[in-house]
Amino acid sequence: MAAALSNPQKRYLRGLAHDLKPVILVGAKGITDNLVAETGLAIERHELIKVHVAAGDRELRDEWIADLCTRADAALVARIGNMAVLYRRSQDNPLIVLPKA
Repeated sequence: MAAALSNPQKRYLRGLAHDLKPVILVGAKGITDNLVAETGLAIERHELIKVHVAAGDRELRDEWIADLCTRADAALVARIGNMAVLYRRSQDNPLIVLPKA
């Protein structure tokens, strides 16, 4: 399970994610094994990614985001509309230094 982030850490990561483009697009099929695998690869390489979730229903969108976070072992930094920002520290090459909690 991804470590819980403090509010200052989330605020810092939201600032870093502001200019990012979404690298994962969740379509009508929802969260599949292949999507989780791609998310794992992207988040291992970048540590901080944006995910675009194309679901019309808010409850379904929140469910998909929670499922993706759980299956990809990532922390949800922010969710604004159809965009979610996910973070997981890289095992091989950590890029982002978080402020102390």
